[in-house]
Amino acid sequence: MNSRMGEEWEAFSAGSHPTGFVHPQALQVLAEIGIQHHGRSKLMDEFRGRTFDLVVTVCDEAGETCPIWLGKGEKAHMGFPDPAEATGSEEEILNTFRSVCNDMNRKIPKLLQDWLSIHP
Repeated sequence: MNSRMGEEWEAFSAGSHPTGFVHPQALQVLAEIGIQHHGRSKLMDEFRGRTFDLVVTVCDEAGETCPIWLGKGEKAHMGFPDPAEATGSEEEILNTFRSVCNDMNRKIPKLLQDWLSIHP
């Protein structure tokens, strides 16, 4: 979102069970759409105590339990499958990462734009 909507939003990313690395296929898919990722895998506790306008959880409702954000900020959930759980050939797994990325790039900006229209 920082690369697409950085004028209006500053996005942060963290997880409840980070792996300690950014998945190589995620980096590849981001590079394919022109994003050079320079972040790292983070535990959401790093952001405890910070105030956010909006906290969007993106875990897969069917496959994992979403953590509860106890910090300040409005909350919204958008479920996406975890592409790191994909199985199959390398190309099939990469296509799963592409599909989730495309889905996120369609749905999350709309959520953020809708939120801004309600909270100018």
